[in-house]
Amino acid sequence: MEESKEAAQNETVDNVSSKESTENRPTDAAGEVSSQMSAGVKPSEETEPRFVRLKLFDKVIQKSMDKFIEHVSFNRFANMFHPLYKKNPQRMESIHKQFIEELQKNIQEDISKLMEEGRLELKLNELDKLEDAAKSDPNPAWRPSGIPEKDFCSFLMPYYKKQEAYMLLELKKIKAENAALAQKVQAGRDSIAQTEHRISAAVDELKVSVTEFERLASSLRPADVFDV
Repeated sequence: MEESKEAAQNETVDNVSSKESTENRPTDAAGEVSSQMSAGVKPSEETEPRFVRLKLFDKVIQKSMDKFIEHVSFNRFANMFHPLYKKNPQRMESIHKQFIEELQKNIQEDISKLMEEGRLELKLNELDKLEDAAKSDPNPAWRPSGIPEKDFCSFLMPYYKKQEAYMLLELKKIKAENAALAQKVQAGRDSIAQTEHRISAAVDELKVSVTEFERLASSLRPADVFDV
């Protein structure tokens, strides 16, 4: 009797689990975009690629939600709380249903916050612009070569080249400034040398004047005249 009773309970659990899995499918996780798509709002031609990407994002979120909800199915929920389920199966079904609804609601709110914080629509607009620019670019798009070192170098080399060009330009500016300063220093030295030459010439002239003055004074005043 006990075995048949437990088998009947397990069968009931499986039936309820299949029912819950169909009833508790996750709703739209992409927020306003999904509601607009379901309401029949047809996007314009300019925003159609962005809406297509958001719709694809919504489908990916729904599939991920489905797989996640499978891990918290009623069968596992009932087996985890089997003693409580045996006492009141209907109550456990209600608890599981509320649990799934709250779980889906919290997950959808978190996804909406992440979309808002990450500015998903803005990034999709930027992706559209990059796609349009790539269509008009005749050069082939970059593809990984399979050699991480080579790919890493190909990514860094343009940056290093740009930095090298910037450093060479700054070096050229510094050399020009140093040359201008060197010219100013040389002009200052030349000015100092000329000033020293003029001072030396003035001192020599002063010495000559003093010598001539002493000679003149000695000729006007003989020594024997002043003897006492």
